[in-house]
Amino acid sequence: MSKIIIVYASMSGNTEELAEAIAAGIQEAGIEPVLKNVMDTNASELEKYEGVLLGAYTWGDGDLPDEFEDFYDDMDDINLDGRKFGVFGSADSSYTYFGKAVDTLEEKLAEIGGEKVFDGFKVELNPSKDEKQQCHELGLKFATALGVSA
Repeated sequence: MSKIIIVYASMSGNTEELAEAIAAGIQEAGIEPVLKNVMDTNASELEKYEGVLLGAYTWGDGDLPDEFEDFYDDMDDINLDGRKFGVFGSADSSYTYFGKAVDTLEEKLAEIGGEKVFDGFKVELNPSKDEKQQCHELGLKFATALGVSA
């Protein structure tokens, strides 16, 4: 079984930046994560990994991005027992539900057996230098949770 996959959806590039910063932290720990746009994979692929990270921006008033909807629905058919997970994403506080897509994905991953390593990480619109550093640290923390140390 491979180690870690990072699947994300990014319209403006903000969530992709978060994914890349998390991946850099994982790489520092000695693991080469698989980084994929949600449109280039399917939910069943998650079962091949010990660690699953999902990133999504929140669309509208708390919705998953359109490109994540089929993936999300297909997650009902997989089992992530014994696997670690984390969720991250960009959001806009001008909407009623800030970062609700992150919460929605966290709930689904827990429902299908995953074990949460860190609380959903949400960023207001585009990530700052400090927030990218926090993502890097989350990547290290995630790799450590899988029993890998830098």
